[in-house]
Formats: sequence, structure tokens, C-alpha cells
Amino acid sequence: MSLDKSLKRHGALERHRNVLSRTERVETLLEEEQWEEGDPVFGLPKVAHRKVSTKRHKPAKDEAAEAVEGEAAEAEGEAPEGPPPQEGA
Repeated sequence: MSLDKSLKRHGALERHRNVLSRTERVETLLEEEQWEEGDPVFGLPKVAHRKVSTKRHKPAKDEAAEAVEGEAAEAEGEAPEGPPPQEGA
């Protein structure tokens, strides 16, 4: 049975794959200088292909407490002590 067009995911082909094609493996080996032009393309060594995590880390308790204090001080019109909390990093 097939899926309706509206139920398919748009980025289905852009997901992480564990298996690389031969051309992708050769490109990776070229970047790592483990393969040169003219070498055989059969019997290539394995290439590690790790998924990069894009999760945001939660701030530590100390950072969270400083952020809360900084927001309270800003609400009162005072400048917070110490460096400002970093956002997005």
C-alpha cells in the first residue's frame, strides 16, 4: 500500500545515511589524503561517517542562576554584575 503525497516527509532524502556511495567514499579519502588519482576504486578502506548532533545543551545550574539574576536586575534597571550570559553557544 502506498502513502498519500501529503503524508510523505519533505526531507526524507536528506537524512543521515550510514552507508556512503563509492564516489562519496573516494571524495572523503581524497580529503584525508588516503587515495590518489589512478588508484583502484575497488576494495576501498572503510570510511567513518558520523552523524553530527545538533542538540542544544542546557545551561548549567550556575549559568541558569546568573541568567535569572541578570534578568531580575535588568527589570529593576540595574546593570548585572559580571559578564553578560551568552546566548546560543
